[in-house]
Amino acid sequence: MPEIKTRQVQKGTIKSLDRAAALTCRMKDVQTRTKDLVDDPRTRSSRSPDEYASNRITGMAKNTGTDAVYAAEKTATWSAGKIRHAVRQAQESGNAIPVRARSFVRIRRKKLAEKEQIAARQQGFRNFANSRQLARTKGKEKAIREFAKQRTVVDSRKRSMQSVRITKRAVRRTGRIAQRTARRMRELIRSAKAMIDAISAGGIVCFVIVLVCILFGAAFYFFGDDSSANYTPVSPEVEAYSAVISKYAGQYGIGEYTELVKAVMMQESGGRGTDPMQASESGYNKKYPHSPGSIKDPEYSIQCGVQALAASLKEAKCKNPMDMNRIRLALQGYNYGNGYISWAIARDGGYTVENASDFSDMQAKKHGWKSYGDKQYPAHVLRYYPYGNYNYGIGNGKIISVAAQQIGNKGGQKFWSWYGFHGRVEWCACFVSWCADQCGYIQSGTIPKFAAVGNGISWFKSHHQWQTRSYKPSAGDVIFFDWGGDGSPDHVGLVEKCDGRTVYTIEGNSSDSCRRRS
Repeated sequence: MPEIKTRQVQKGTIKSLDRAAALTCRMKDVQTRTKDLVDDPRTRSSRSPDEYASNRITGMAKNTGTDAVYAAEKTATWSAGKIRHAVRQAQESGNAIPVRARSFVRIRRKKLAEKEQIAARQQGFRNFANSRQLARTKGKEKAIREFAKQRTVVDSRKRSMQSVRITKRAVRRTGRIAQRTARRMRELIRSAKAMIDAISAGGIVCFVIVLVCILFGAAFYFFGDDSSANYTPVSPEVEAYSAVISKYAGQYGIGEYTELVKAVMMQESGGRGTDPMQASESGYNKKYPHSPGSIKDPEYSIQCGVQALAASLKEAKCKNPMDMNRIRLALQGYNYGNGYISWAIARDGGYTVENASDFSDMQAKKHGWKSYGDKQYPAHVLRYYPYGNYNYGIGNGKIISVAAQQIGNKGGQKFWSWYGFHGRVEWCACFVSWCADQCGYIQSGTIPKFAAVGNGISWFKSHHQWQTRSYKPSAGDVIFFDWGGDGSPDHVGLVEKCDGRTVYTIEGNSSDSCRRRS
């Protein structure tokens, strides 16, 4: 028997099926409208968020109204169909339309009308609320835009006023600078006229406006004495011997020189070892052999060292702990032996870096040694002497003899090429540095290697070697010149001598040559 195929029957009442079909149609309509809304170029290219929101709200209202009308129509159609069906049946049976059916039609229509009115009223309320909200949003945005515009205008005005104030200050500052410049120019013109008048009257005037310097020879034993640097305290090991040092310094008559004894010990040993004063080779050592480091009793070493220093101070005729000229002479005698003191007084009247170097070379040659003593012993000791920064008044002729041999040099290539320049520069400072280097002062740290006048001044000031106008220059001093008197240095040279009224110098780069000036 062949299989009988049956068709599936959709269950449900006609009412439920009709509603499902209506719902399906509504969903398709919504999808179609949504797609149209998305594809509509006018919607995509809305000129602003506000316009897009407005269009969106209007569209939603329209869609809601359309859906409500559609639902009402469907309901009315369904009700009318039922009524027509009832009337047709009544006519076919020959009966009149029942009163109940007519009443039902009227009631149904009235309810539909009321529902439509209520739906329309509610939709109107919603549209009104949305419109108010949209208006508020637009109002806020408009207020924000207006505030931003006003703020921009205020900021622009503030910036403009600030620019005006800055410009006014710059103009006033420029005016003051111009006035000062004009005043200085007038002073220079008057000075030039005075110079011309003096020259025309037969006099030769050299204006040397000295800042003044003077380093070394003004400060501590000129060129070679690095005691001008800041004071360095002695070590704790040396301080530990303070009581013993005071005891023997008072015993041998130099109680006021206790700090000088400490400085000597610091230089000799730093307070370490059994012979802290390095007095084994001294003539006052009567207990131990006269060989380096032979003393094994620190107190006995101090006793011998204090006696030797006391003898040197007496030989140099030191007056007090501030008599730095004679203290240097005594210190170099402590290192070389007192024979140096009498020799230096006979030759130069006292200590100089030059005669200390010459005496060392002479003794080394005499004994066949490579070296003799410490040529810069006073400078090394005075680093630890609290009163060392008051060392003034010692000249030095060695650097002057070196400078004098260069008189006549033109162009200065010898000096600026030595410094490291590959082309000509203003070479007055290079000349001074070259002369100092020939004497060993740059290597010893006594004077800096400088090519700029301002750099040299900064170094000497930082090392407390800068003198005032009241200072009388000495031979070998470094002297700086300020031709305009404006605080900006222009030139540097070396002092050859000073007679109390005139300063005689040797200068490099004076009219591009090395020569004497006064």
